[in-house]
Amino acid sequence: MRTGGILMHISSLPSKYGIGTMGREAKRFVNFLAEAGQTYWQILPICPTSYGDSPYQSFSSFAGNPYFIDLELLCKDGLLLKEECESYFWGKKETEADFGILYENRYDLLKKAYARFEKKQPEKFSAFCEWEKEWLDDYALFMALKDANQGAAWYEWKRELKFREEDAMKTAREEYKAEIKFYKMLQYLFFKQWRSLKAYANKKGISIIGDVPIYVAGDSADVWANPKQFYLDEELNPIEVAGCPPDAFSEDGQLWGNPLFRWDKMKEDGYGWWTKRICAMSKLYDIVRIDHFRGFDSYYAIPAKDDTARNGTWKKGPGMDLFETVEKKLGKLNIIVEDLGFLTPSVLKMVKDSGFPGMKVIQFAFDTREESDYLPHNYTSHSVVYTGTHDNDTLMGWIETAPKDSVKFAKKYLNLTRKEGYNWGMMRGAWASVSDLAVVPMQDILGLGSKARMNTPSTLGCNWKWRAKKSDITLQLAKKVRKYMKMYGREHRE
Repeated sequence: MRTGGILMHISSLPSKYGIGTMGREAKRFVNFLAEAGQTYWQILPICPTSYGDSPYQSFSSFAGNPYFIDLELLCKDGLLLKEECESYFWGKKETEADFGILYENRYDLLKKAYARFEKKQPEKFSAFCEWEKEWLDDYALFMALKDANQGAAWYEWKRELKFREEDAMKTAREEYKAEIKFYKMLQYLFFKQWRSLKAYANKKGISIIGDVPIYVAGDSADVWANPKQFYLDEELNPIEVAGCPPDAFSEDGQLWGNPLFRWDKMKEDGYGWWTKRICAMSKLYDIVRIDHFRGFDSYYAIPAKDDTARNGTWKKGPGMDLFETVEKKLGKLNIIVEDLGFLTPSVLKMVKDSGFPGMKVIQFAFDTREESDYLPHNYTSHSVVYTGTHDNDTLMGWIETAPKDSVKFAKKYLNLTRKEGYNWGMMRGAWASVSDLAVVPMQDILGLGSKARMNTPSTLGCNWKWRAKKSDITLQLAKKVRKYMKMYGREHRE
């Protein structure tokens, strides 16, 4: 079945409180998707962000981002007052999230909610804590200890806490009991609101595609609580870290710095950690998109002490053994794989053997130096086409900044005209293709330039900020998108 979807992170939704949330505007966006004839809403990872604000670097692979908890819903629940929400400063720009201000003010406000929550604890809270305790207990303690250590990474804590010595853990759980409960409350509220939003979307015929990064952050509850699953030395310092080798775009390569998995240890316990992770994400989302899928075939390992990615080496990953094992435990997996970049024959074989649809990106198609697999006439139906991902410029930004020969080729190939709008012509190329699913970022539908770009890889401080204005998301725009969906056989009806 041919379908369409829109990529729009929760943080990018309109809100007068500094960042998009899971409340009224999220449901309004679901209505927009339904009116636009879409089948899917794709979002980025919804885990708590750490230094750098990237949703791909999180304090936990299982927790939800407290910034996405809707304040108006907390007011309805009697946990906050409207005047309290409005008494804080949430940033100067309607179209940008200011994560520094959010960090300073959001938790302070949420602690007011906690004071009221404590006085009248919901009946379902204890059941939630018990149901999610396998990850929640470690995460809440991790965050409480991080606060007690002025935000320092866990590997900089006192030795007994760093190594999770039994007596130290027992003392910490008692000493920081209130702080631990505060973080558990945030997760209870997050998942309560998330489930309500997802149920609303599903009822409207909209399924949610969620992103799962292959790696986890070094400073995370995942690594702190499960050090034997990662490639660490006796002092729990990384031996080698993740990244990408030098290429035409970066002469030093990309040094991501994430600790690498001990695939040998993971295999010994039947990939238990990965099974739990994919199980949790499959409940959270309708479809899981796995980032950097090629890393399961072979991954680039860089000496942890290096400050560039030049001296890394390729090592063998678990391949299909991981996914075959997980599928035996969980049943059929509903997964899209990010199979972009340099793909070796063994990576291509793994993608084919998995049966999961891979990705095509329109922006990658128009390098005039070579015939590209990303040109729409080369697609197969079992694929997902994107005009661009969160790491790409917007279409209008690409038109302005891409090599002139590439833009000229794109205009000729897709019959782009200023009258139709270059962004609409490039989206038409995706929608008209044979790919079963076509996904376009909301910035492209709005025809925004490079200022609305979500992320520029290997840069800090300017990413993940873009937000839509409420006035951008209109019924008129939805009807325009729906005409294209109808034209190319992608229209979804409730």
